Amino acid sequence: MYVYDEHDRQIAAERVDQFRDQTERALAGELAEEEFLPLRLQNGLYVQRLAPMLRICVPYGMLRSDQLRRLARITRDYDKGYAHFTTRTNIQLNWPNLEDVPDILAELAEVEMHANQTSGNCIRNTTTDQFSGVQADEIADPRPYCEIIRQWSTFHPEFAFLPRKFKVAVNASEKTDRAAIQVHDIGLQLVRNDQGELGFRVHVGGGLGRTPMVAPVIREFLPELDLLTYLEAVLRVYNRYGRRDNKFKARIKILVKALTPEGFAEKVEAEWEHIRTSPTRLTPDAVRKFQGYFTEPAYQALNDATDVLGKQRFENREFDKWLTQNVSEHKKPGYAGVTLTLKKTGTPPGDVTDHQLEQIADLADQYSFGEVRATHEQNVVLADVRQDQLFELWQRLIPLGFATANLGTLTDVICCPGGDFCALANAKSIPVAEAIQRRFDDLDYLYDLGPIDLNISGCMNACGHHHVGTIGVLGVDKKGEEFYQVSLGGDSHHNATIGKILGPSFARDQMPEVIAKLIDVYVDKRTEEETFLDTYRRVGLEPFKERVYA
Repeated sequence: MYVYDEHDRQIAAERVDQFRDQTERALAGELAEEEFLPLRLQNGLYVQRLAPMLRICVPYGMLRSDQLRRLARITRDYDKGYAHFTTRTNIQLNWPNLEDVPDILAELAEVEMHANQTSGNCIRNTTTDQFSGVQADEIADPRPYCEIIRQWSTFHPEFAFLPRKFKVAVNASEKTDRAAIQVHDIGLQLVRNDQGELGFRVHVGGGLGRTPMVAPVIREFLPELDLLTYLEAVLRVYNRYGRRDNKFKARIKILVKALTPEGFAEKVEAEWEHIRTSPTRLTPDAVRKFQGYFTEPAYQALNDATDVLGKQRFENREFDKWLTQNVSEHKKPGYAGVTLTLKKTGTPPGDVTDHQLEQIADLADQYSFGEVRATHEQNVVLADVRQDQLFELWQRLIPLGFATANLGTLTDVICCPGGDFCALANAKSIPVAEAIQRRFDDLDYLYDLGPIDLNISGCMNACGHHHVGTIGVLGVDKKGEEFYQVSLGGDSHHNATIGKILGPSFARDQMPEVIAKLIDVYVDKRTEEETFLDTYRRVGLEPFKERVYA
């Protein structure tokens, strides 16, 4: 994991001092709101429906146990005792006082954390797969490249005021894409060419929101050392030609569509020729330096604990369910990755209390080398757990509410805070998620249904990624009343697709039954091996529409 050097610490401290001065001047009336707005946004501070909201950066989702403990203390001392994990693997505080935010940032800086560029028209937090570095099928560990991008993009003066916000994701697995790279402004897939050389397939122009799009490939192979110069060329083209007169048409996806992917790629290649050999180009030594921050922990030489786990599974059905759903394979024999689901019914998806943060820190120290990973799906991962400790860990998770064995099922809901907190939301998201979770409370039935991504957003900004949910739910406003639009067939993985709208929207109290009818169609129509998405792609939208609106 990357550790700050003296330059990082100096920059972080100076940034806190700068924002403290800006905040004090804003509170004193010396800075107008329109002047303070871009300053606070690039320090992660929003003004929400009920209070300020501070978004704290978690680069590529990684957190140390001491950082978790500091976050717990901050939520207790400066907030209402809980925090929220977002779909960008960041952490949000929903109730800080504006005058306390500089103090919070100072506390974060002490444990090598910040809120830089978690908002505003700049390059946001770079994300990746939560199992990076421990999955057997990855091309290479993507985290060093995420850190390279983070350092290059943070405070980059040329890209501090882009036409609109800008998001980058990196994926390294050949089998799956847990980073959703094709719905990002830039998505990078690690690949090797025919000569075995490492590089990237570059997708540009994806995104959700008002105009959802899947990013086309603009370069099939980008050599590893050319990463930053090529990204710089992409950003320069966007900065030069992107719309600034209409924020709804300002994202790079609109530009790529307008120019066509081929036309956009031509402009990028032309720009790249001017800067390809600039000092920004990576060197082998620079790459090795960053790879040195992500070395393997002190793994023990272990054998797979198959026999022990088999006996424990046979004797405890609930442990067997959890092991099947929430535990993943690891590249090292005798180890496993464990997902702590933050989706217990009655708890807003992604929410954790200060006490739970401290408990996760303790679990990380005891079972996973003092590190955790936040996920795109608003859960938390212990990536390096010994198999012979899985049963003990599971018992520890139960009273904490983290052992719900629903990972990847219908009730593992991705959900934005919605109208309960967000000033932009048209409708509440959290009550809809809970109502659906209560309607589908039989785990064995959920397992029979197989993988289903249910994603809920409270507005068209799509923070809940509803466009790429197998079932997507969007809150809409109809003459001051909250209604919900349903879409089907979305997918954020390698074969990314945008869901299609089912039809007219529904009242909130109808939503559990609407979802139940959709599930009934799937059960009626599926073949033995089909997932919901498979069945939808085979039979189309009409059978679902007919059942729901009958």
